[in-house]
Amino acid sequence: MGLAEPDGQVYAALVASPQSTAEELAADCGLTLQQSVRALDRLAQQGMATRAPVDRQRYLPVAPDVAIGTLIGHRESELRQARAEMHRLMDAFREASRYTDPAHSVEVLTGGEAIAQRLEHMVETSQYQVRGFDRPPYIQDPVAPMPLQRRRLREGLKVRTVYDREAVAWPGRLERNILVGVADGEEARVRPTLPMKMIMSDDRMAIIPISVGDSVLDAAYVIHPSALLQALDTLFEAEWERAVQLQAAIGTGEASLEPEADHRKLLGLLAAGLTDESIARSLGWSARTTQRRLQSLMRSLGATTRFQAGMAARERGWL
Repeated sequence: MGLAEPDGQVYAALVASPQSTAEELAADCGLTLQQSVRALDRLAQQGMATRAPVDRQRYLPVAPDVAIGTLIGHRESELRQARAEMHRLMDAFREASRYTDPAHSVEVLTGGEAIAQRLEHMVETSQYQVRGFDRPPYIQDPVAPMPLQRRRLREGLKVRTVYDREAVAWPGRLERNILVGVADGEEARVRPTLPMKMIMSDDRMAIIPISVGDSVLDAAYVIHPSALLQALDTLFEAEWERAVQLQAAIGTGEASLEPEADHRKLLGLLAAGLTDESIARSLGWSARTTQRRLQSLMRSLGATTRFQAGMAARERGWL
């Protein structure tokens, strides 16, 4: 925990015997009086021990969950900084060596924790944009909040994501995750199908989960600057151009949806190729509610077919 050699021993003895003096602790720990006094001074400086309020020669321990929890927090912060520096040095190492050793263009990460840490590092260190393909299956909860991405969006980072229609139809994903990102500035589009799952940072790195069939393995490829990364860049931009913009109003619950916002939401999902069943799942509506709102949309646009509805919506600037 970063404590000096006798400090942990003295703290443990003080926890067992509160109100002890430096002399008593020295005897308990087999230390000299000077060693005990110095250890107590360091413990006091680190917020792990205090002098008793009445008899100032005696000491009281700070509760272990507070004292040791603080030390753990400091050490975790140091480790995060060290890990970030390691990643920075590895980026520099690969950049310097990629012309002489092509093997450094592709890296394989194994283990969910290692992949999560690299993704966090990628988003944290991106300079101007993050691009991604989002599609099932998922290892982690796709509806979980993403505080780091939301913070980077507010800081001005550009985020562009192409969602597979099955990602949009994932229960709760649209309202609780995707639209929250859109409200913060994320640019979102939808494709009926995507070739892979991917996230790219600027033009310097891409991460692609390794999958077999419909299963995602606990491993991922990290693609560094190379012809392969350039190909992935081209692939993303091509899919982005073909994707449909996700035009949806932010709102949760039936009572909070204005009619026009409701219609825009339905049009965006219909244009993205979602079926009625997928729309119902993504918005948390029943099949009957979905059909009723679709019929209301058709009436408001004066359309009898979905094609006519799309043309009318385009004329109104809804698509």
